[in-house]
Amino acid sequence: MVLLFLLPIEPLKYQFKNTTMKLSLLTKAIFTIAFLFLTENNIFAQTKYQMDFYEFWSDINKHYAYLESQNIDWNKVKEIYSAQAEKVRNDNEFIQLLENTLNELYNGHSSLSINLNTSNRLIPSWSDIRVEKDQNKYLIKDLRKGFGADLAGLKIGMQVTLFNGVSIDEQLKSFLPRFTDYHSPKMYQYALDMLFAGTHDKKRVITVVENGERKTFEPVSYANRNELLYYKVINENTGYVKINNSLGNNNLIGEFDKALDSLISNKNLILDLTETPSGGNSTVARAIMGRFVNKVLPYQIHEFDEKDYDTKRHWVEYVSPRKKIYKGNVYILVGHWTGSMGEGIAIGFDALDRATVIGTPMAGLLGAISNFRLTETKIGFQFPTERLYHINGIPREDFIPKILCKNIEETLEKAKEVAFWIN
Repeated sequence: MVLLFLLPIEPLKYQFKNTTMKLSLLTKAIFTIAFLFLTENNIFAQTKYQMDFYEFWSDINKHYAYLESQNIDWNKVKEIYSAQAEKVRNDNEFIQLLENTLNELYNGHSSLSINLNTSNRLIPSWSDIRVEKDQNKYLIKDLRKGFGADLAGLKIGMQVTLFNGVSIDEQLKSFLPRFTDYHSPKMYQYALDMLFAGTHDKKRVITVVENGERKTFEPVSYANRNELLYYKVINENTGYVKINNSLGNNNLIGEFDKALDSLISNKNLILDLTETPSGGNSTVARAIMGRFVNKVLPYQIHEFDEKDYDTKRHWVEYVSPRKKIYKGNVYILVGHWTGSMGEGIAIGFDALDRATVIGTPMAGLLGAISNFRLTETKIGFQFPTERLYHINGIPREDFIPKILCKNIEETLEKAKEVAFWIN
């Protein structure tokens, strides 16, 4: 009896062990499948806005050319706005979220291809006033000639106290980056420019103090002029050409050729780029500069990050001579509304040693932009993917005119002096 009882014990023990092992493996398998299911389910549960926000963030993370030089904590930006993306329920809310995210880049060269009525106007294209903080006061430092703020009667030097009836300091918070508690002068200037450009749906009301008297102005926001350029003879030796924000229109090439051909006998030429805030394309830029050189010459340097390989790609862009070459003296006028390709032409003429640049610092739009499109919402957006430099290595946005001025009025006075002096 004992033997009969003892013999089955070992087989039962092994059976128990095998059963236990099988249960353990089965349990692990169930947990693994459940984990994978929940993970996949979480991905599928994401809204189109969450998926597009991650795509938006990832495109900028991989391709934006200035994250390092601007000291932008882009991971912190993701942390802040991804939480907001979870709550987005419609396209309007999503557009607003993307606009707020772009403020973290604090430069006017990043934007969406769509806007709401409540959206801010793009800068510098739709701005017409330059307000700067001077100690504890906000002063008008420059005005876009012939546009709303100027035509409304606002003057350089006026102290601004309110915008739309509200203190300026309080409103700047909407545009200042949230990834940091420290805000640099460039961040504050971006916020000021955005604030005073206004939104599409509201009139701007600007309250100032002049000579102790409080005044209120309501500038209208005007679109660009229709004419591609304007030209005239200032005196018997000096011609003048002004580009009217048309550097992105290839028809400008023919119009510029006609203008320059009519002024070719003048010993001196003033080329006014103070009204080119929207930039343009390098075809137009090279066509303009090509009328002033007699051989192939470099005019700007490009730099592009190949982040996957931790390398950088550089190349130099050149200008080639075209048509009859203008051989006289050239003076380039620039200002706060000389943007992007306008800035490229200014540094190009300087690099070519073919012009004296006169004016204020320019718009400081960063780099060369590329266009992107989100998969789900089909919203387009653009931002700088290449850094641009003067041939001497200075970043384009840091270029300072040879004859530095404080504002457009001083720039035009210097131009008059030049015209008189070179007569």
